Amino acid sequence: MERTAIYPGSFDPVTNGHLDIIERGLTLFDKIIVTILENPTKKSLFTINERISLLEESLKDIGNIEIASYGGLLVDYAVKRDAQAILRGMRAVSDFEYEFQMALMNRKLNREVQTVFLMTGLRWIFTSSSIIKEAVQFGGDIESMVPAVVYEELKKKYKLS
Repeated sequence: MERTAIYPGSFDPVTNGHLDIIERGLTLFDKIIVTILENPTKKSLFTINERISLLEESLKDIGNIEIASYGGLLVDYAVKRDAQAILRGMRAVSDFEYEFQMALMNRKLNREVQTVFLMTGLRWIFTSSSIIKEAVQFGGDIESMVPAVVYEELKKKYKLS
């Protein structure tokens, strides 16, 4: 039986921290479905299609990955895709409370889908999509924190040279 995990997130934009979780997740799972969760109440910098393209380009050299989007309950999507687990990255203790609550709710909704947490590599512990967007819009150097294609697209979005 193929071990499949859903790796959900907004990926607005994808960061090197996300790539770290995906690459390490592939040592535990045969396949990872990187899933952009559609949240109409959240204002995103990149459209769903732009995020899919950025993920495809960023992950083009990594096998056993699928990129998708979904707008419903995550555990329902996991069942629909025959995934046994939800993969989540945690940067710091501050992530734990929210992630723990989500894992418990998902377990309540469907006990067959497990949640697996991976600690982000130390190199990426302070990297988040929102911090990257904030830094780049004020001219901060975030080039080492995101894939090259994401860096170029961020410069375009914020009209930086």
